[in-house]
Amino acid sequence: MQSSKTVRTGSKAKPQVPLSEQAYLTIRESILRGRVRPGTVFSRRKLAEEYGMSFLPISEALQRLENDGLVESRPRAGTRVRVPTVEEIRGRYVVREALEAQSARLCCDRATFEERLELRRMAEQLDTLYAHAESAEPDFQFVVHTHHLELHMRIAQYGRCKELRDAIEKNHVLIYNWFYDVAAERRSLPPHFHAELVLQVTGTDIRAADDAMREHVRYGLPFIEERIAPSSPGEWRLKR
Repeated sequence: MQSSKTVRTGSKAKPQVPLSEQAYLTIRESILRGRVRPGTVFSRRKLAEEYGMSFLPISEALQRLENDGLVESRPRAGTRVRVPTVEEIRGRYVVREALEAQSARLCCDRATFEERLELRRMAEQLDTLYAHAESAEPDFQFVVHTHHLELHMRIAQYGRCKELRDAIEKNHVLIYNWFYDVAAERRSLPPHFHAELVLQVTGTDIRAADDAMREHVRYGLPFIEERIAPSSPGEWRLKR
C-alpha cells in the first residue's frame, strides 16, 4: 500500500495526502466534470505520466473507482468509465429513493427552526444556480452539482440519524446522480425545483415530505435512461 509522507512546517509535521488518494480524487473529479465520458478507456501509463506517479497509486485509484461503480474493467478491453445498463440505473434510483425519502421524513420531524431556514436558503440558491447552468461553462456546472450534493446531505444531517446519513454517503447515491446527470448532459431543471421540495421537507407533514422527495428523485429518470444506457449489453458507446 502507498504510505503517507509528511511535510514539515516549522515545528509541526503536516501529513501529506497519499498518492493513491490524490489520483483517486483527481480521476473522479474528471469523471464528474465530464472531461472523460462513459466508455472512455483509461491508460495507466498515460495517467502515471500525467500525474507524475508510478503505476501502483494509479492502479489503486482505479480499483477504488471500480469499487465505487464509476469505472469498470473487462478482459482485453482495459478499464473504462462505466456505461451503466438500464437495470442498473433503475436500481440506483430505487436505492436513492428509499434512503432519501426516509431522510426527508426524519428531517421534517427533527430539524430545528434555524436548520429549516438554512435549508430553504440553500434550495433557493441552488435553483438560482440551475437557472444559469444550461449554457454555462463546465466549471460552473461542477459548482452547481457540488451545491446539489451539499443540500441533500444537509437534509440527511438534520434528520439526525448518523447511520442513515452514512448509508447515503457510502452507497454513493448522490455521486451516481451527479455522474448520470453529467453523462446525460442534463443541465436544467424546472423553476423552484428544490425550493418546492424543501418547502415540504421543512414543513409539518411527514407524509408530504416523503412524497415530495420520492417525486423529486424520480424526476427525469426516463431522460437519463435514454441518454446514457447502452442499446445492448455489449455496447459501450455513449448514445447521442
